[in-house]
Amino acid sequence: MKTLLIYGAAGYTGRMIAAQATIAGLSIIVAGRKEPPLAALAESLDAGMRVFSLEDKGEVIRHLEGVSVVLNCAGPFAGTAESLMKACISQGIHYLDITAEINVYRLAESLGDVAARAGSMLMPGVGWDVVPTDCLAVRLARQVHEPRRLRIALQVAGSMSRGSAVSAGEIIGAGLLERVNGTLMTKENTQPGWFDFGEGPVACAPLSFGDLVTAWHSTGIPDIEMFVHVTGDAFPEGDLSLLPDGPGQEERDASRARAVAEVTGSDGNMQRALIETVNGYSYTPLAAVEATRRVLSGDSLPGFQTPAIVFGAEFALTIPGTSIQLS
Repeated sequence: MKTLLIYGAAGYTGRMIAAQATIAGLSIIVAGRKEPPLAALAESLDAGMRVFSLEDKGEVIRHLEGVSVVLNCAGPFAGTAESLMKACISQGIHYLDITAEINVYRLAESLGDVAARAGSMLMPGVGWDVVPTDCLAVRLARQVHEPRRLRIALQVAGSMSRGSAVSAGEIIGAGLLERVNGTLMTKENTQPGWFDFGEGPVACAPLSFGDLVTAWHSTGIPDIEMFVHVTGDAFPEGDLSLLPDGPGQEERDASRARAVAEVTGSDGNMQRALIETVNGYSYTPLAAVEATRRVLSGDSLPGFQTPAIVFGAEFALTIPGTSIQLS
């Protein structure tokens, strides 16, 4: 049986992913920097364990022996993705992660040709939000003539995990970007956009998520903008180390995740749709494990790839609790 290595498995989302992978019957190795939490997790799941940091390239490569796929759950991903991507490429194995940090997508994109020659696939973003928005953008692009413009807005409800809050700093630090005529550039218009998530239009602030990279590759739409509407305790401030690991099951159940996509064609016709899923922290383990299961079964393409390109535009709807409303 092919083996999945989950790096950052002892983190908030990593633990849920490791548990879901076990339920799915995958052969897993839990990995990360700190032995005590990993040992407890490995024992509870009857899984293999590897403890290593990412500073020494040779050490990373040694710990990938016998592994077919690496799923990186260790954020902030700006500090973990490059080492793991390059190690996977050197071994000709596949790299997946669950980040929203746009610079990680740009890194994977820049390494795409090298990865393709090695037979390695790089697919960041196999959780929420990229899986639902990527698939939704592809569906809508098929419904207009010569799609020219894509706008995506995320509704972030409930509280963030500590790791996501730190990663959010990386997203904000990347600056405000948009894609114009196929090129990523600094966003000049920083005014909010208005989007309806089912209860009337609300103001959404521009922000640079990985969709600015994935949607371009998946659809070829040249002009892309991203927005976010934040409610509750999302994007917390202050000492992030004091935050709890993440929201509990009750809070996750009470805060469903939604995203809106709008695609406009060259003739001015616009198609809009809302995708709704279970809470992002509940969706990500389901989507990430299903994506990994497919890759382990041979569903992959070499180089930089997106979920919609490899798994198809219907992939998001295969995750329980997901629905699409066209408008």
